[in-house]
Amino acid sequence: MLNEARFACARFAVMESFLLIFLPLVALMVKQVALAEVFLWPQPRSISWGSGLPIFLSDSFHFRLPDQSPPELLLAASRYRRLIFREKWVPVAVSTNKTSFVADVIPLELSYLTVSVADLHADLQQGVKEGYTLTIPDGGGSNTSLKADTVWGALHGFETFSQLVQWDKVAGKVVLERGVTLSDAPLYGYRGIMLDVARNFYPIPDLMRTVRAMAHNKLNVLHLHFTDSQSFPLEILSEPELASKGTFGPQFIYYASDIRRLVSYARYYGVRIVPEIDNPGHSGSWAGAYPDLVTCYDKFWLPDMAVEPAPGQLNPLKNETYRVLKNVIDDVASAFPDQLFHGGKDEPITACWESSPDIAEYLKQGNNTLSTLLEKFVRLTHPYITSNNKTAIYWEDILLSDDVHVSSSFLPPETTILETWNEGPLNTKRLTAAGYRTIVASADFYYLDCGIGDFVGNNTNVDQQVNPTPGTPSYNYGGSGGSWCAPYKTWQRIYDYDITYNLTKEEAGLVMGGEVCLWSEQADETVLDGLLWPRASALAESLWSGNRDGKGERRSVDALYRLSDWRYHMVSRGIKAMPIQPLWCLKHPGECNYA
Repeated sequence: MLNEARFACARFAVMESFLLIFLPLVALMVKQVALAEVFLWPQPRSISWGSGLPIFLSDSFHFRLPDQSPPELLLAASRYRRLIFREKWVPVAVSTNKTSFVADVIPLELSYLTVSVADLHADLQQGVKEGYTLTIPDGGGSNTSLKADTVWGALHGFETFSQLVQWDKVAGKVVLERGVTLSDAPLYGYRGIMLDVARNFYPIPDLMRTVRAMAHNKLNVLHLHFTDSQSFPLEILSEPELASKGTFGPQFIYYASDIRRLVSYARYYGVRIVPEIDNPGHSGSWAGAYPDLVTCYDKFWLPDMAVEPAPGQLNPLKNETYRVLKNVIDDVASAFPDQLFHGGKDEPITACWESSPDIAEYLKQGNNTLSTLLEKFVRLTHPYITSNNKTAIYWEDILLSDDVHVSSSFLPPETTILETWNEGPLNTKRLTAAGYRTIVASADFYYLDCGIGDFVGNNTNVDQQVNPTPGTPSYNYGGSGGSWCAPYKTWQRIYDYDITYNLTKEEAGLVMGGEVCLWSEQADETVLDGLLWPRASALAESLWSGNRDGKGERRSVDALYRLSDWRYHMVSRGIKAMPIQPLWCLKHPGECNYA
């Protein structure tokens, strides 16, 4: 009898322990449950949800990696595991999902995700495969997998997985709402941000944070506009005085050790760094070290010496110009492993060159023009880039400028990529029709500094207390406000741009992708995040999976809701992205649309 009592007590204790441990979980599962919405950014190319129960991530969840995994894959797996369990993300947006179920079983836990990579050694270069598939059957189990073409595709898969899971406050677990099958790859191989680090300086930690944000958005190219007339902030070991005499001070220089650190960091996030050394225009800062090689640097910028303060252009008639420029290109090419090298070539100003006595004399001889002068310069300097096994990128001006341009015979399409920034789809058409691979950076859509006014002082245009032309827009009343590329480019404007508009199939095939551009006359690290994000996120999705749904319809309404939640998600990850709507709109789905 005593033994039976002891057995009963023991059985009751076991049952009580079971109930204490599992009853909250069972209660969670047996009631009517509305499936939470998952807000992914960028939207994958193809996604299919299962119909089963939520799947909890085990506390010991990990990514099961292939043997011989390179350090980029090892560190990414560790980084994303920490992120998933640390951030405990709960969407800010109210779910619009009306699907629900009644469950009477405890969901399974997912202990690991098996990762396989077809090519573990593919380098991070333009054109590398970035696709992946993610399979998590209903209920989890051992058939879960992340399969990627390359390590860089696997990194994108990790990012998507980190957005698929959420924090279940009741269960105290990281949860995947249902099983999912996902197939994903980018539409374009070049998805970037151009950041001007010459007009104002951005410390390395801020550039690293930008790289991390880019990886979260599946952007893969950070184009750094390193030099301009205002400063030359990049240390050149063979020409050290360019930086020491051409920048704002020693604390405003990117030293060789800084560059090594940034390039290495970016690689671990799957982001390539493409350097730009602008020349022969926008080169006033070179005069600190080499005043004899720069025209008009000592003149006032108005009325026609430069498009903005400060003036200065390299003199193509000076032999020393070529020695110095070759040293610069060789040093920069060796510091940045990417196969693309941006050589500038935008906005050569005629009056600046014509102010030079030797160039003025050159123009009097035979059929010489400023265009033949630029052709001489390009003929001699283009091989400086290609001899370093790089493909040259130039701004479109080199071919399309009305004032100064070169013949296409000086720009072999095999070694030349052109970047368009004027006239929207019209110039994209002109470049691709001429047979050039093209990067789209249209100021009409992709310039992030537009619409914030002018930076030049003593501007009497702002002294208007009333509209001088009532009923008609003017400078301060519905006009540009001093911004040459006004209005401000909203995320919708960026998202809705069709970068292959009006192109033939062959021409569209030459479009490599695009990038948003932040010129820094009025920007530095203090406002960087808000100016970039989430507008750069809009570019990211449009170039990754497009701005239309499977029926060919614009998905900007769906994108708005996802992007607004994604903005909060980025903020939780330490990216100070700007809000795109009042928070009220996220709590009242559909109430903030026109219809």
